[in-house]
Amino acid sequence: MRLQPVAHIAFAAVPAEGAPAGGAATLLNGKAVYEGICFGCHAQAIAGAPRFGDKKAWAPRIAQGFDTLVKHAVEGYTGKAGMMPAKGGGTNEDVEVARAVAYMANQAGASFTEPATLGKK
Repeated sequence: MRLQPVAHIAFAAVPAEGAPAGGAATLLNGKAVYEGICFGCHAQAIAGAPRFGDKKAWAPRIAQGFDTLVKHAVEGYTGKAGMMPAKGGGTNEDVEVARAVAYMANQAGASFTEPATLGKK
């Protein structure tokens, strides 16, 4: 006689607020990523992070261009003003991080478009 399990438990992913509904490959928008991880440093300008919405702090970064900002956010960066841990220390997909970069920079005067996907490197 073989023993059978009494129950089986399966956990389903629940999309965060701001995430589109449906699909297993649900990606978060920039606002949801910001609220989920980025705000920890960018809301209070911790470790040299440019404060959310601070046009003066963001201007030199925005001038570097979207691709450079995304590279620094995804891979991490240490500069004169402070440091940015890779993906803010989180585990978001690269495209989600790029969306968060666009969202934050746009709140400080940029006009970046949140990407649907990221090109292959």
